[in-house]
Amino acid sequence: MSTTIADPNAAFAAEKAAQITAAGSAERAFQARIDRGEVRSLGGDRYEVLTGWDRGEILSAPCNAAGQIAQIIAQHGMDTRTDGTIALYASSPAWHGLGQIIPGGTTDIDTVLDLSGLDFEVTTVPALYQYGGELREHTDQRHVIRTDTGAALGAVGGRYTPIQNRQGFGFLQELTGSTDVVWESAGAVRDGRRVFVSIRLPETVTVDADGINDLIVPYVVVLNDHSGKGQFQCVVTPWRPVCGNTERFALRDAVTRWSVRHTAGATDRIKEARRTLGLSLDYFEQFADEEAALARTDLEIDEFHKIVAGLWPLDDDATSRARTSHARRLGLIDAGFRTEAERVGRTAYAAERAITGYLDHVAPKRPGKTMTEEIARATALIEGSDDETKSKAHKRLMLLTRR
Repeated sequence: MSTTIADPNAAFAAEKAAQITAAGSAERAFQARIDRGEVRSLGGDRYEVLTGWDRGEILSAPCNAAGQIAQIIAQHGMDTRTDGTIALYASSPAWHGLGQIIPGGTTDIDTVLDLSGLDFEVTTVPALYQYGGELREHTDQRHVIRTDTGAALGAVGGRYTPIQNRQGFGFLQELTGSTDVVWESAGAVRDGRRVFVSIRLPETVTVDADGINDLIVPYVVVLNDHSGKGQFQCVVTPWRPVCGNTERFALRDAVTRWSVRHTAGATDRIKEARRTLGLSLDYFEQFADEEAALARTDLEIDEFHKIVAGLWPLDDDATSRARTSHARRLGLIDAGFRTEAERVGRTAYAAERAITGYLDHVAPKRPGKTMTEEIARATALIEGSDDETKSKAHKRLMLLTRR
C-alpha cells in the first residue's frame, strides 16, 4: 500500500519538531547536533546533515520573531502533483523523507506512473503566431504540450517525435531482459519537462571488503526530456546509500551514458544501448578495484589541497571576491575530507567522497527563472552535470595510487 502525504513539508517538519520536543528545547537540541558535528551550517538558515541515515540532507531552519528556531524543513526539489503530493515514487524513503513509498518496490508500471506523477502523455501541436491581424503557422516548428493540462513544455523542430513516459519503463525492461523489473524510483522535475525512472541492479559492489567494507549499489536510470532541449538518456550510476553521492566515471573503455534524439523508433535501439552502457560485471568489478585502490592510498592534507586546487584553479589576478569564494569552497571541501577521514581513514577514497559530496550537496547551484536552488541541485544530481569534475577528480586521485 502506498503512503500519501497531504502536505509533505508540513508532515516532515512536524516529525522533526516532535523529535526535538522530546529532547527539550528545539534551539538547544539543534545546536547540540551542530556542536556534536552531526550538522553544519551552510549559511543563512540552511544546514547539512553529516551523520546518520539522513546524511547529506539539506535542512532549512528558519527562526521566529524571537530569534528561535521555528521549524525544520527538508529541502527536496521535486515537482508537486495535482493533489499536492510530491511527484516521486520510491521503494524506500528518499533522503528528504517525501514522496509515495512502497516498501520493497513494485513491478506494476501503472502504479508507479500514478504515484510518481508521470501518468501523463505529451504531444506536439502547431506553432502559431499573429501577424497582420491573422493567425499563421510556423511550419518548421511545433510545441510540446502535456495532454492532461495543456501546459507548454518546449518548442521543437518539425521532425521531433515525443518519447512517452511509459516508454522509459519499457526501455528498461528490454534493456535488462526482464518484464519483472522492480522499480526503484521515478519522478519529475521542472514541471514535467524532465522525468526519471530507475532500477536497482541485483549486483552489489563492496569496496575494500577487508578494510572499509563500503557498499556500492549499481542503478540504471532513464532520463527523458520533454522540453526539446535534451535527449532521451540512460545512465549507469554507482550509488553510495550511506551518503547519496553519485559516481559516473568514464572507466577506461566503459562508457556509462547512452543517449538518443527524439525520433521514431529511438527506444528500439536496445542492442546499441547495451553495448554502450557496458552492462556487465566486468564494469562493476573494475569500478570496485579502482575504488579499493583509492581506499588503500594514504593522502596528506597538503596533497588533498593540491588536488582541489587543480580542479578549481585560482588565477593570480583573481579579484578579492573570487579569492573569498575560493577560500570558502576549500573550507567546505576540507571539512568534508576531515569528516570522511574519520569514517574511512585519511585516504584518496576519503578525498573522492569529500569532493563528490561537495558537488552533490553543498556547491552553489544557479537556479533558472522558475527554479529554486534546491530544485536546481536535485536536477543537477539527476542529470549528472558535475560528472566531468567528478571524473577528473577520480583520474587525478588514481594517479596517486601508482606512486
